[in-house]
Amino acid sequence: MHQGSHRDHEGAKKLFAMIKDVKIAMMTTADSDGQLRSRPMWNQDADEAGDLWFFVKQDAPVTNEIGRDNQVNLSYSDPSNQNYVSVSGKAEIVRDKAHIDAKWSESLKTWFPGGKDDPSIALIRVHPEKGEYWDSPNSTMLHLYGYVKAAVTGESPKTEKKAVDLGAR
Repeated sequence: MHQGSHRDHEGAKKLFAMIKDVKIAMMTTADSDGQLRSRPMWNQDADEAGDLWFFVKQDAPVTNEIGRDNQVNLSYSDPSNQNYVSVSGKAEIVRDKAHIDAKWSESLKTWFPGGKDDPSIALIRVHPEKGEYWDSPNSTMLHLYGYVKAAVTGESPKTEKKAVDLGAR
């Protein structure tokens, strides 16, 4: 289904590096009434193609929402480094045992006490299409400097903001 990597160009490399160590992503879907719903999802590393994976219970509301409308948004926040990322793409539910085995870690037993053989386990694969990131200076001294500069000159501190096309290349 997904050919080629969409994480090889410079903007995409930076975006994926910024989300690599963020433990929780907020996944937004549309419910049956079209209202947007967000929920925290445990972040897995992106695969070699740049697809993002999340464990889920097969009967969770999010799986029904993705079945009706597979467009999702993922929001990542790393306030300690002043990094923020938004990724939009298409999601699909994957029930393949080989994928579950490959992505399983023992820390997931918190949500799946039956382990990786729990029959209620599924995966959500998100194929990113677009992303956007905001990267601000992260040290306390730089923030203090930015605050003082803004107060004196009226200029805001510089934040790198970039939209990234994550479509397959």
